[in-house]
Amino acid sequence: MVDVKELARRARELNAKELSDREIADELHLSVDTVQYLVEQGEDGGLPPSDVKVGWRSLGVSGTRIALMSDILADIVMEELQNKNMEVEVVLGIALNGVPFATYISENMGLDLAVYKPPAERGKAGGAMSANYASVGGKRTVIIDDVVTTGATAEEAIKDVREAGGDPALVVVIVNKSSLNEIGGVPLRGLIRARSMGGTILGGGPLHSFPYH
Repeated sequence: MVDVKELARRARELNAKELSDREIADELHLSVDTVQYLVEQGEDGGLPPSDVKVGWRSLGVSGTRIALMSDILADIVMEELQNKNMEVEVVLGIALNGVPFATYISENMGLDLAVYKPPAERGKAGGAMSANYASVGGKRTVIIDDVVTTGATAEEAIKDVREAGGDPALVVVIVNKSSLNEIGGVPLRGLIRARSMGGTILGGGPLHSFPYH
């Protein structure tokens, strides 16, 4: 069971360092909704939203483990592409946590690497493709991230890939915390699907949740 007081403390520490709610959500592997709750109300606000706290630090501390996990994700990508008789030309990693996996997948599959930085605030303008990496223009693209909760970040990436002239073909993540099988018309594959089944993973007790779609 995750200690809500500890999560609230960490969320407030990161907020004090002027990280956005989205950046805190990426760091703690929580939804933006949960982060907003923790920052604004913390442990004194009753039960937090229903959410699944995902932590993969055991992967993150080791480049070897990230590479091995990326091999599994690449296998999922290749399976999906084979099923659809489709090829892709670029692997796009969503910053921050999707980038190391996308890097290894691009090497594994011999594809270009692109990097996407989502807007600091959900639904606001400001998402951008990094000019230091490959362009997605005119290319069929597979999008890589670590976790999908509501699908909002992946949806923004899909929208911005299309606006850049790319063709988003597939989204692949380590953990899918939603009930979604596609986002913005693009198939979504997750290595693991994890959902709260009533009650809250963070705090216990009756359901106090936000919708997953």
